[in-house]
Amino acid sequence: MFWLEDPVPAELQEGFRLIRQHTTTPIAAGEVFASIYDCQRLIQEQLIDYIRTSVVHAGGVSHLRKIANLAELHHVRTGCHGATDLSPVCMAAALHFDLSVHNFGVQEYMRHTKETEEVFPHAYTFTEGALHPGDQPGLGVDIDEELAKKYPYERAYLPVNRKFDGTVHSW
Repeated sequence: MFWLEDPVPAELQEGFRLIRQHTTTPIAAGEVFASIYDCQRLIQEQLIDYIRTSVVHAGGVSHLRKIANLAELHHVRTGCHGATDLSPVCMAAALHFDLSVHNFGVQEYMRHTKETEEVFPHAYTFTEGALHPGDQPGLGVDIDEELAKKYPYERAYLPVNRKFDGTVHSW
C-alpha cells in the first residue's frame, strides 16, 4: 500500500500515535487542514509521512510553503490533495508548488471533466504518470468566459452521513 490516508478524523490527532505504533505503512493526512497549526503536531512528532494540504484550503502557496518547510525539517513529504473538487487553477498552483519544494512526495491528480478542461484551458499535461507544467507564463491557466456561460453555477453539497439515530457523522 502506498499510504494509509486519513486513518482517523483529522481532529483526533492522538489517534495517529496509536496507528503509528502498529503499522509500517506510510500515513497521510491533511486535505482538510486550513493552516500550519492544524498539522504542526502531526509533523513535529512524525506521526505522518505525507502532509496532504491543498493550495486552496491551506492559505495559498505562501502558507503551504510554510507547512512544507516545517515538514521538511521532520522528514515528512508533501502529497497535495488534487481531487476534481479543486479547479484546474488550483491544480496548476499545486504543480508549481510541488516543483519548488525539496520534500515533494507525490501529487494526487484526477482528470477534470471535458467541459471543465475546455472552460479552463491550461498548459500542464499528464503524460506517462507525471504532470508537466508547460511553458506558459504564470500558472498557465486561462478561462474561456463565453464558454463558461453555457454552464451556469448549480449549488451542490457534499453528501451527509448520518447514523441510525440521525446524528451527523464524518463521511
